[in-house]
Amino acid sequence: MRMRKFLSPLLLMGILTSLQVGAQVADVSRITAAVDQHYNHLKSFKADFTETYSGNGISRTESGTLWLKKPGKMLWQYAEPHPKVFVTDGKTAYFYVPGELQARKTPLKKLDDFRSPLRYLLGNTKLSKEFPGLQIVPGPPGTTTLAGVPKGMEDRISDVLLTIQNSRITGIRITQLDSSTTDFQFRNIQENVQVSDAKFRPDVPAGVQWIESEDLNPD
Repeated sequence: MRMRKFLSPLLLMGILTSLQVGAQVADVSRITAAVDQHYNHLKSFKADFTETYSGNGISRTESGTLWLKKPGKMLWQYAEPHPKVFVTDGKTAYFYVPGELQARKTPLKKLDDFRSPLRYLLGNTKLSKEFPGLQIVPGPPGTTTLAGVPKGMEDRISDVLLTIQNSRITGIRITQLDSSTTDFQFRNIQENVQVSDAKFRPDVPAGVQWIESEDLNPD
C-alpha cells in the first residue's frame, strides 16, 4: 500500500508530462500546417526587412527589401547602409556588391547559406521538413515562436527562432555555433504582388568577373 501511494504521484507526473509533450506536438503540427497552407497558396511575396547581426565583437544593422516568387526565386535587395544584392533565379544563386569588380555565384543545390530555406516558403514543401524537430518556445506577445534547425545546417547553426503571427513569419533569429546571432524583422508585407522573373536575374555591369563559391553570405 505504501509503495502504491509512493508511485502514484510519479505515475501521475509521467502521465501529465506525456500529455504536455503530446499537446505541444499537436500544436506544432497545427501551426506549421497553417503556415504551409498560407504560403503554398501564394505566388509572390514582398516585404521590407531589417537585419541585425551581433557576434565576434561586431554589431551591425542593415535594411532592404525581400522578394519571393514561385518557384524558388528569391531576392534580398539591401539598401542601407550600403547596397548589395543576394538573388536566386530558381537554379543559381548570385551575390553582388555594386561597384566591385567581382561577383559570386553557385548552383542552388550547392548553396551553403542560412537564407536558402526561405525560398521554399512559396512552394509545396512543409516547414517541418525544412526545420526538423520544431518546438514552441516563449516569444513576443500576440505571436507564436517555433525553434528548430534548418535541415543540413546542423554543422553551422545551433538554433533558429521563427516568429509567427496570423500564419505569417514576421521574424527570424538565427544563432550560429559560435554564438553569433542574426535577426530579421519583416514589415510592410505584401502578398501576390506583380513581379517579373527578370527581377530575379543579377543586374551586373559588363566586365564584372564571376567567381564560383558555395559561400554567398552577404557580409
